[in-house]
Amino acid sequence: MLKKRDLSECHVLFDLMVDPEVFPFVRQKASSLEEFMFLTKQTIEAEDRGEIISRTILDEWQNPIGTNNLFDVQDQCGFLGTWLGKPYHGKGYNQPAKEDFFHELFFEKGIQTIFMRIRKTNLRSQRAAQKIQYISIANEARPDIYQQLNNTEEIYDLFQIERDTYHLYTLREAATEEIIREA
Repeated sequence: MLKKRDLSECHVLFDLMVDPEVFPFVRQKASSLEEFMFLTKQTIEAEDRGEIISRTILDEWQNPIGTNNLFDVQDQCGFLGTWLGKPYHGKGYNQPAKEDFFHELFFEKGIQTIFMRIRKTNLRSQRAAQKIQYISIANEARPDIYQQLNNTEEIYDLFQIERDTYHLYTLREAATEEIIREA
């Protein structure tokens, strides 16, 4: 469901990213395929330096359909940025892709906290975040970061996912699946 980014997928991802229902919510915007390829190359290089972790989200036929990114990685924390192409909205790709990404971040990359900044006007992402059992709103818990995000006006809500909370969630889910299998 996820793979490391590479330049061969740029054409497909660019076409999906420029959709007017996707483009406003993408952090790394590009106005041309060439610019998108350049940004992707920079992303790959930034990952080599430990500044970002970026993965392409694939559908069941291994076609690229969006990206998961952890931006601004420092002190075992970073900001999540995810987008899916419009044809894949509401088709069940987002949650499994995020969980695969979180597993890699927490258990392979040593990340402790994932932050999500979501525009208060992005109702689709707000609803999706509120469905996640292991996420908490961090506007008050992390006032320094919340203030940085909203230094001129309140644009974003801040959410966080802590490694320990996610780990407990995965243990609970595994135990529930085991009970169901034994029943």
